[in-house]
Amino acid sequence: MSKFIIETHHLTKKYGEQVSVSDLNIHVSRGRIYGLLGRNGAGKTTAMRMLLGLTAPTYGDAEIFGKPFQGNEKKILPRIGSLIESPGFYPNLTATENLKIFARLRGIKGSAPIQSALELVNLPYKDKKLFSQYSLGMKQRLAIALAVMHNPDLLILDEPINGLDPIGIAEVRDFIRELCYNSGKTILISSHILSEIELLADDIGIIDHGVLLEEESLKELEQKNGKYFHFTVSDAQTAAHILYTQFNVKILEFLSPREFTVSENQLDAATAIKELIRNGLDVMDAHLYENTLENYFKKLTGGEGIA
Repeated sequence: MSKFIIETHHLTKKYGEQVSVSDLNIHVSRGRIYGLLGRNGAGKTTAMRMLLGLTAPTYGDAEIFGKPFQGNEKKILPRIGSLIESPGFYPNLTATENLKIFARLRGIKGSAPIQSALELVNLPYKDKKLFSQYSLGMKQRLAIALAVMHNPDLLILDEPINGLDPIGIAEVRDFIRELCYNSGKTILISSHILSEIELLADDIGIIDHGVLLEEESLKELEQKNGKYFHFTVSDAQTAAHILYTQFNVKILEFLSPREFTVSENQLDAATAIKELIRNGLDVMDAHLYENTLENYFKKLTGGEGIA
């Protein structure tokens, strides 16, 4: 059994000369939350639509549940729940009444699946409130209830917290975690809200202009983006060599002939500066910084940050 629920191979989508998704290789592990992070228009939705068979790839392919996926497999699609676009709920019906209609269309029998889905997203089963009276957060929760009503193994959620207020975001975040960690579902979620992906995801893929720039676990990214020292000295190469040999620090980057960065690694800055001066170097500046995922995103994409 493959540890990956989703694995894509050079998945690409072109619209004429425009490349929406280019050579995408992602790996969504079983029982984890995978956050696909990128600005609006980065290619997240197109990638998800290809994984659901809603858009045919120009070339490349995907494996879902360890099997090749061509977009119309009757054994694979029923195991997937999705939220790509807002479902067409009837505003003059209650949540239960809306779900009953979708259940009938999908051949889902009985009231138990509907009641279970509503309880999962903390919406009442017997309620007279109409969909038109729902808040944005409640509407989004109902959309996810529809996605999980048939008890799928995999959820593909495109921007499920988009447009929600802080309370709505917290509500959606909580039951997405519950779906994964308590109900055992694998979740692929996209967002342009970096702070939320940090709070939700186990693994992160960063996509920009249709290209996957990075794919790592959140823990690996946090280790990569820890604290670091920025030194400005008379000779960066010599200073870096001294710090490496004397203090066993990791040299991160040379920024100019006079500037370089090293991993914080419990380095005593005062002692390091004294050692550099003792070796005849001038030390103009030494500062401790904390590299955030926001800064890392800017560095990867070569542009502005993300919300």
